[in-house]
Amino acid sequence: MRVVAAPDKFKGTITAREAARAIGHACWEAGIDCTEVPMADGGDGLLDVLGGPNKTAVVTGPLGDPITAAWRLHRDTAVIEMAQASGLVAAGGIDGNDPLDATTMGTGELIDQALDHGAKRIIVGLGGSATTDGGFGAIRAINAIPRLKQVELLVACDVTTPFLRAAEVYGPQKGASPAHVKMLTGRLERLAQMFIQEFGFDVTTIDGGGAAGGLGGALAALGGQLMPGFELVADEVDLYDHLEIADLLITGEGCLDSTSFDGKVVGGLTALAHEMDVPIAAIVGTADADAVARFGTHLRVVSLVDEFGDERALREPRQCIEQATATLLAEFG
Repeated sequence: MRVVAAPDKFKGTITAREAARAIGHACWEAGIDCTEVPMADGGDGLLDVLGGPNKTAVVTGPLGDPITAAWRLHRDTAVIEMAQASGLVAAGGIDGNDPLDATTMGTGELIDQALDHGAKRIIVGLGGSATTDGGFGAIRAINAIPRLKQVELLVACDVTTPFLRAAEVYGPQKGASPAHVKMLTGRLERLAQMFIQEFGFDVTTIDGGGAAGGLGGALAALGGQLMPGFELVADEVDLYDHLEIADLLITGEGCLDSTSFDGKVVGGLTALAHEMDVPIAAIVGTADADAVARFGTHLRVVSLVDEFGDERALREPRQCIEQATATLLAEFG
């Protein structure tokens, strides 16, 4: 048997790389070959699965204070996770954030640094933002916009929300009140006009323009190609080649629900495994029974909480994943 271990992160407990290692360890203990391919959907965790950071920079944080952000540069390709510079966690969460003033300036500064270091290809992941500034801060921080338009700019996102709905859809998750949402939407409308005037690009017409509070639209205006994060990562890690010779695919994430099947890793892998006729199983922290019944027809699901209880699943996620993997290997073997 040849297994591919391709989990997402278990948010708050274990990274995708650590989860893949736990699955791989259980496979090797059973004498089974395993290829570890940790995955992400374009949000936080993207940097880790694409090789991990090898550079840091002090940039403007989401609330204007200096912050140290990690990023990666390897063989002319830069990987930037906007949450590192402009993320909600960096802003202190929903209670610490200032939804009206949160800025993407630090993300723009990272892009500018990548250009200064000679990057010919830049990947930007948009998940986990604190911002609804329409990408204005990022654009103003990029000093080399003409040079940016000469490189390949790939923008990973897992939503299709249009630019003008960014505040309405995501503002409340970032601490915005109804009054804030109205003000932010008005700002996005004015920015959309500015993008037409400055760059000749209508950000309101593209899917995903509202990702990261409109940063998706702003980067598209600068020549960026918005891509589903799962597909971008799958290409980067050669997932399709690995699955060609796989007998079993094991994926996973922290919480499996209906959103897992809408642009996320588990849903993308389930569809791909069905298409390629590869059996697939998911080890998850918790699983919504309705979502499994509705979307998981071709997916064997193991919930760590159901199998081992809340306390142990949170305290010993690696050991629980290993044990769940061993059970699956016996079942599919």
